[in-house]
Amino acid sequence: MIRAAETNDPRLDRREAMRVLLDRRGELLLVTGLGSTTWDAAAVGDDARNFYLWGAMGAAAMVGLGLAIAQPERRVLVVTGDGEMLMGLGALATVGVQSPPNLALAVFDNARYAETGMQASHTDYGVSLCGVARSCGIEGVYDIADKAALDDFARLIHTADHTLFARIAIHADEPPRILPSRDGVLLKNRFRHALRVE
Repeated sequence: MIRAAETNDPRLDRREAMRVLLDRRGELLLVTGLGSTTWDAAAVGDDARNFYLWGAMGAAAMVGLGLAIAQPERRVLVVTGDGEMLMGLGALATVGVQSPPNLALAVFDNARYAETGMQASHTDYGVSLCGVARSCGIEGVYDIADKAALDDFARLIHTADHTLFARIAIHADEPPRILPSRDGVLLKNRFRHALRVE
């Protein structure tokens, strides 16, 4: 069976990876994808600058892109999973064409569809998310599988002058769920308030 050049060995702990990405976040805006990355962000610490997407699978990258274009003076980080990114691959083409310098995309890749039963995802069978991002014209593409590389990427989120994409290899596990509010109106209003755009 063919396996991806991007492997999940070594792997990082998903919650620790989220903690590193949000450490010293300053005014960083966060968009999380469906499921696990939302729970990871809430576990690290719920924040009005976190925009959680409930039930919008495949949309995180596009929401982050729109936010980065609308708020060019703010840094925007999208953290989603491999399943959601695979569903929204077309978004990478639009991100590559628009190339906002304040946008960073981080894909937590456990090579599994965790939300539907931990079936192997396409990344387990050779689909290279980094390869797709590069072919879409995203300039800063990183394949991360260790703490040192993750630390470097976390710093770049705040300083890069071009769009960033990182595939972060994580353990295929399911830590306890920490659920933020599912009230869409509340989440929208508090995010707008944090942006001072009410």
